[in-house]
Amino acid sequence: MNVLVALCPVGSEKIVGNEIKLLGYTLDTSAKNVAGRVSFLGDDKSLFRANLCLRTADRVYLQVCRFPAPDFASLFDGVRAFSWQDFFKKDVKIVVDKVRSHKSTLSSVRSIQSVVQKAIYEKLGEAWGMRTLPESGTQADVRVYIDSNEAQILLDLSGEPLHKRGYRTDGGAAPLRETVASAMLQSVLWRRKMPLHDPFCGSGTILTEAALFAYNVAPGFGRHFALEHLAIFNETDALETRHEEAAKIRFDVECRITGTDIDSVAVERAKKNAEHALVSAGRALQEIGISSHLVRPDFDVADFKDIAAPYENGVLLMNPPYGERLGSEDEVSSLYRDMKSLFLSFPNWKIGVLTPFERFEECLTLHSTSKKVLRAGNLDTSFYIFDGKNIGKKHPCQKKSKKIAEDEY
Repeated sequence: MNVLVALCPVGSEKIVGNEIKLLGYTLDTSAKNVAGRVSFLGDDKSLFRANLCLRTADRVYLQVCRFPAPDFASLFDGVRAFSWQDFFKKDVKIVVDKVRSHKSTLSSVRSIQSVVQKAIYEKLGEAWGMRTLPESGTQADVRVYIDSNEAQILLDLSGEPLHKRGYRTDGGAAPLRETVASAMLQSVLWRRKMPLHDPFCGSGTILTEAALFAYNVAPGFGRHFALEHLAIFNETDALETRHEEAAKIRFDVECRITGTDIDSVAVERAKKNAEHALVSAGRALQEIGISSHLVRPDFDVADFKDIAAPYENGVLLMNPPYGERLGSEDEVSSLYRDMKSLFLSFPNWKIGVLTPFERFEECLTLHSTSKKVLRAGNLDTSFYIFDGKNIGKKHPCQKKSKKIAEDEY
């Protein structure tokens, strides 16, 4: 049984844990609760399957060893004792990419990196009878966590972060991470039968992730993983896993997923990204002999002030502009004040908003039902959820010049 560690946006640990359990794996109850990390137990096939299927995890690591490390001698010996030669090819280039130390004697990042890398290379040189390694092959990343003088050595199985699904050709300014978008969908408990609309769709990330979720498409079909370059990679198992997950794709469901944006260039970008994502899903289906078309989300150009709800109930999910996408704080405040009319135009809809703007509720003059930290990249963001039933139904702004047509859903 393998111990794996999924890194995730801070605030989404419980969501990632639920995903892991739905895949049939067990959470590692012996592991300490750490923000942004979820440990779990899985068989050998889980190394590939977790990378292929997890929607809200940013990376998946294999824990190769764990041991007390009160000083550099014990750190070196603990790393060197592991059978690294079973995991790498002889042309591998190993990089200790990150080190985190907390409440431990060892704290120098560079020194820890140097000791760990030296121990790995010394063990490989001895095992393979080589004085120096050619380092001409693919890079393998190792991460080190030292907590209360206990070292945890992890091997990266993902490579590129998992939010890089492979379908986004251009994200525009400050794009939302796909893993965060998926966490937003899970947080509002969205289900495929419920109408979903994003009035600031940008590059279409939220809606593309919604489509992948609705059709039960594994998010990693359009990319490769670092695991595939390791000696432990089992190509037969990986192909079998791909086919098993492709067979789970739902192409017999009807979804009402739409998005609008005032920027026509953004709308075209969103259409292309959604198209690429679902083309990858179609190719996965073709691998198992199924030729079927998955309906794409519907995008249109519109100002959020000019739309209203076409259904009595639904979910409005958004990541409104801020930072690079909007200038001054005054502009942000003005936008959020104007957004109140949007809320009133979607009565009875559950509404989720991701923003780093601390005065969001004050500008909106509405109180959220719940608020949680959901870190988006380097920003300290909060995710607000509003129960539409608590928002006033009668307001002059409900009369809109443009309404999202039902046939668009």
